[in-house]
Amino acid sequence: MDIGDFIGLKGSFFRTRTDELTLLADEITLLTKSLRPLPEKWHGLTDVEIRYRQRYLDLIVNDPVKEVFVLRSRILQSIRQFFIRRGFLEVETPMMQLIPGGATARPFKTYHNTLGMDLYLRVAPELYLKRLVVGGIEKVFEINRNFRNEGISIQHNPEFTMLEFYMAYATYEDLMTLTEELFNHLLQETLGRCAIEYQNQAIDFTPPWPRITLFDALKDIGGVEEDVFNDLKVAKAFAKSKDIILTNQDSLEKIWAKIFDQLVEPKLIRPTFIIGYPTKISPLSRRNDQNPDITDRFELFIAGKEIANAFTELNDPVDQLERFEHQVELRESGDDEAQFMDRDYVTALEYGLPPTAGEGIGIDRVVMLLTDSPSIRDVIFFPHMRAKKD
Repeated sequence: MDIGDFIGLKGSFFRTRTDELTLLADEITLLTKSLRPLPEKWHGLTDVEIRYRQRYLDLIVNDPVKEVFVLRSRILQSIRQFFIRRGFLEVETPMMQLIPGGATARPFKTYHNTLGMDLYLRVAPELYLKRLVVGGIEKVFEINRNFRNEGISIQHNPEFTMLEFYMAYATYEDLMTLTEELFNHLLQETLGRCAIEYQNQAIDFTPPWPRITLFDALKDIGGVEEDVFNDLKVAKAFAKSKDIILTNQDSLEKIWAKIFDQLVEPKLIRPTFIIGYPTKISPLSRRNDQNPDITDRFELFIAGKEIANAFTELNDPVDQLERFEHQVELRESGDDEAQFMDRDYVTALEYGLPPTAGEGIGIDRVVMLLTDSPSIRDVIFFPHMRAKKD
């Protein structure tokens, strides 16, 4: 017999002189023969590519890996408990959609033979969940997979897990408070404390968390001059000076967002809400009452990563139709991440969406934080990789 074989033993138990429970085997049966040798146990499995491609070996040899995924399961259970205790209903919405909506992202496309039509893997469940709020389910959440046909990095996997929840008669400010409560609940339930160390950085989750406008963050943290906010040419020149990749279709507001991603986001270590996003890059968010050029929206950043996106929902069907039309114009001009027109969703809004706030949280990134994992591949059992060459 070799290391890696599975064997069955029959016999009687006894205790040794040192009181160790031991089986006195009368019969040994070979259950499964291992045909390949396991990686040498003392040094473990250190080749990163083999660890991700053959996760079963990684789990056998590296005990801490299994602990990460056990904690991931506990995190998901804790999230469900948090929302169910607050009266939310867990639901499932379609993963194959006729119109992919709810996020600015490039979708995967497939074809249904029987129906004879194109379908898309969802980029977000948002528009279906809000249809349920229209239908009278006033607190709703879903934990499930999203698919975005975009690059792969230590923070991105084309298939990832998302929590989305919607709450009628609430605003984005209510969700900031709820988000603080959620994270402190997760930390206490899974780690027993309200602070973590992530990649040698101490992070305290004690509320309240800072709330900073996008423009103040760009100026005070990113060092962006005032001219960049007012002139498209100046903004393009500034972005290019920072080696930020632009397209011909990028609006002034989208350039601000790209500058933020590179100059500000990596510096947001403590949990921080960035608020006041421009309306032109927030096609599903409600306009701010005092300044209609921005929306009642926030994004949450922790350890230099975007963790959540939330807003008071746009429930004006006329405004929503106009914003969809603008997204269609962007698609026709070459922006393959712009959103599609969804007239059925506009119809749902015409029946009436109560004042509602909603939020999406990237579960994989939350697990990264709570397990001190540097890569999203460390918290997904089977991350996507290039096909292995023979």
